[in-house]
Amino acid sequence: MSLAFVALMHSFRWLEDDKYCYACGLYHWRRGQISMKTETRTLAFSAFMAFLIGCAGITATLASNSQAILLDGLFNLIYFSVALVTIKVSKLASRPDSESYPFGYSYFESLVNLCKGLLILGVSIFALVDAIVALLSGGREIAAGLAVIYALFATLACSLTAWVMHRSQRYTASPLIAADKLNWIVNSVISAAVLAAFCLVVLLEQLNLNTLVPYIDSVLVIAVVVLCLGVPVRMASQALKELLNKTPEEAIAAPVRDAISQALAETHTQEVRVRMVRPGRLLYVMVHVVLPDEGVTTSLTAQDELRARIDEQVRRCYAPVVCDVVFTADTLWAAPSCGLLIERHT
Repeated sequence: MSLAFVALMHSFRWLEDDKYCYACGLYHWRRGQISMKTETRTLAFSAFMAFLIGCAGITATLASNSQAILLDGLFNLIYFSVALVTIKVSKLASRPDSESYPFGYSYFESLVNLCKGLLILGVSIFALVDAIVALLSGGREIAAGLAVIYALFATLACSLTAWVMHRSQRYTASPLIAADKLNWIVNSVISAAVLAAFCLVVLLEQLNLNTLVPYIDSVLVIAVVVLCLGVPVRMASQALKELLNKTPEEAIAAPVRDAISQALAETHTQEVRVRMVRPGRLLYVMVHVVLPDEGVTTSLTAQDELRARIDEQVRRCYAPVVCDVVFTADTLWAAPSCGLLIERHT
């Protein structure tokens, strides 16, 4: 997510490491603070726009009787409530670990994105069922003129918010903002489709094809839900995989493995096992390096030098990252489940 966490972790590490200067750490700390503020303000803007569009949608629904507008309004109001939690989580994710949360707060990001996906999915299914029932019962009359005005407002507002999310990603690599950006892009497409459909209603009324008008709203809701249903499913699925500690996609995992191999290229090893998970913005990498019993220097100083080399190489291809490197001469401790579920190697 936010480069705030990246810079903050870097500054803490660099202030403690004699290889880096204090001024460099201070620069990255300040950069992190700026990034954190950018993320918080961007998410606050997203929440405000969701609330504004949601209230406008509910108001327009009362006047136009459009279920498509009701869907849009409910969607944004629900998203507003989740956005308030998102802002809190973005601040938590930028903190270092604590006694209560020894692995940090990044899992909260995955949890929030899972909730977002499930909420959007639930509202979509509710709207789909309601639209099918309305379609089978003869459709519903809507006030097309007011609906067009709302749809135009929603399209412009959603497009503006998506653009702001996109601009913010230049300054903060936040998965929360990335999820919000995806939401607003989908919302923009939905609003544009609603606008086009309501313009079609006006056109049909002008052409005296009034028998088709009651069905436009229900057909529109069904089409929008079917076309966009994959978005919340993918969002929830990805977040669930992160919560279940699934290895991240190869686009992230492969460069990390290559970086570790490069860092250990000059070291004689018996076996190297790399495990990684990515909850939210943080990549956690566990490296077990099995060294031969003889012929290799295993002093603490030598091990720390290897750790620093591996950490440096991994950070070149991904950040923020926590990289734990464990050295052992027994493959038992590098095996799955630390060897507790398999027989001892001989």
